[in-house]
Amino acid sequence: MKVLIVSGGNVDIEISSKDYDKIIAVDKGLESVYNQNVHPDYIVGDFDSVNKSIIDFYKKQGIEIKKYNPEKDYTDTELGIECAISLKPDAIRIIGGIGTRIDHTLANIHILTKCLEKNIKCDMVDSHNKIYLIDKFAKIEKSKAYGKFISIIPLTSEVNGITLRGFKYSLANYNLSFGKSLGISNELVQEIASITINKGVLIVVESKD
Repeated sequence: MKVLIVSGGNVDIEISSKDYDKIIAVDKGLESVYNQNVHPDYIVGDFDSVNKSIIDFYKKQGIEIKKYNPEKDYTDTELGIECAISLKPDAIRIIGGIGTRIDHTLANIHILTKCLEKNIKCDMVDSHNKIYLIDKFAKIEKSKAYGKFISIIPLTSEVNGITLRGFKYSLANYNLSFGKSLGISNELVQEIASITINKGVLIVVESKD
């Protein structure tokens, strides 16, 4: 099962409902879903920034709405991920998780650890970036890469034993820690490239210029 979460950041790509088994609209992401004539399976959030008429429209459709108090301990995106995880999916994709609020974007990247811990494939995308976490291994096919540039950034204080194969700049059993920009803007030179790590968590970003 593949689940799509539409959150309240920038939604600058088409929401293709046929590609997903379930769709979760999160707070202001409900407006993006509505504007693209998509019917979500679940609606989650505090709805403090959503047009009431849109909420009423979906209520009439009989769609399950999980409303929370605005003074809560979790972001709306985290609640959406918890809802998605409860469906026991194989994969989750988040759009609208990247936006003008850098604090929300950073928090959303950290929240991806919830999926990593449960071995659920999860990424967050906009029109220029695909972001995901790895703690063991990742394979990237050049023909299917989201963009030309591949960057790796430590999420944990240090990531040990990084090996990069099939990249312009290779690494062999390298330890990468906070404060180093060594992993930024690498490129693929082989059709199949791989990232292997021994310990820690990496943020991987596939980017278009």
